[in-house]
Amino acid sequence: MTRTRAFLLGLVAVAFIVAALASARFVRGRQAAGEASVAAGAQPVTAAPPEAAEGGPAVVQFYKAPAPVKAFSVETLDGKVLRSSDLKGKVLILNFWATWCPPCRAEIPDLVALQAKYRDQVVVLGISLDESPADDVRRFLQAFNVNYPVAMATPEIYKAFPGMSSLPTSLIVDRDGLVVQKHVGMLNAALTEQETRVLAGLPTHVTVERIEADRPVGLANAAQVREIPGVELAKLSPSRRGEALQKLNTEGCTCGCGLSVARCRVDDPHCSVSLPIAKQIVDDMLARP
Repeated sequence: MTRTRAFLLGLVAVAFIVAALASARFVRGRQAAGEASVAAGAQPVTAAPPEAAEGGPAVVQFYKAPAPVKAFSVETLDGKVLRSSDLKGKVLILNFWATWCPPCRAEIPDLVALQAKYRDQVVVLGISLDESPADDVRRFLQAFNVNYPVAMATPEIYKAFPGMSSLPTSLIVDRDGLVVQKHVGMLNAALTEQETRVLAGLPTHVTVERIEADRPVGLANAAQVREIPGVELAKLSPSRRGEALQKLNTEGCTCGCGLSVARCRVDDPHCSVSLPIAKQIVDDMLARP
């Protein structure tokens, strides 16, 4: 190795050592400044909010001009009387459902968990649209360990809340008794919890978006149709009607739409394929002993 080359290599080594020492001093200086900032009351950078980290909703939607919930009074299946006026001050989830409805059954554990977690801020009130005896619904509630009040639908309820043609349907009511949202189909547990937290004034990291109340509501989340265009269900007994509705909502239409018979009838009442299938299902129920 020549003397000149050795000299140059030495200079490179010295420069590297100087740079390393300077970098270490810079890092220690930044750490000290950060510690001093925290000690003085400044907030260090934190991880993403739990809602965002867990893939929860970033936005909840409420109506721009919510209307008051219709006044009602019901007797729950455990013998208590609940009035809409008594429920003000808490968030109300008015859940219309039926025992024959699969997505209704599927969302019950989430509603049970929500009621248990926010018992001081929320009331879940189930309105059963079953036409079977109340004792059958009571046994169902016991089997599912339902911890919130449930009442059978009455003529007063049908009059106050018309158009419940799909189940489950849930009205979200704020603490002032205003209907701020309507969900048709199975509830999204994470979204429902965030709606509850916002309306109850609890900390949350979501953004509230205001929407028009008259937006069309689609039959999402496996909503079960209660009224089938072109099909007369009234001639069936209450129990057979429930069985027929369950079959109409689960059996697929063969017209190529990829929907259930019930959904096809709702989306396309002129479909010539779904109508005879639906009528045959009802006729088979009538023919059963």
